[in-house]
Amino acid sequence: MASFVFEDFFPAMVEKLGAEGFMKELCNGFRLLVDGDKGVITFESLKKNSELLGLQDMSDEEVNCMLREGDLDGDGALNEMEFCTLMLRLSPELMKTSTKMLVEAIVNF
Repeated sequence: MASFVFEDFFPAMVEKLGAEGFMKELCNGFRLLVDGDKGVITFESLKKNSELLGLQDMSDEEVNCMLREGDLDGDGALNEMEFCTLMLRLSPELMKTSTKMLVEAIVNF
């Protein structure tokens, strides 16, 4: 099984965009990958749109693994909240500062 390397650009994005701007970018990422008919990211939509993220070489097993990792409600797909949570979990540096970001986002909401 081939694996892909995830480079953590999120801390730099948060610094540049602020917490609110970063969350908007995550939402934009979700919209790029979502199945328009179902409103969630499915295996098919992730596989089809993975090239947009530079992940076109992901195997079916890796796509399924990514979905399983983020699927908190067990429906086999990722809703927007699950996608954003997964993206934050993939960033070790952001996990350290996630509470600060959450507070900042809530205050600015």
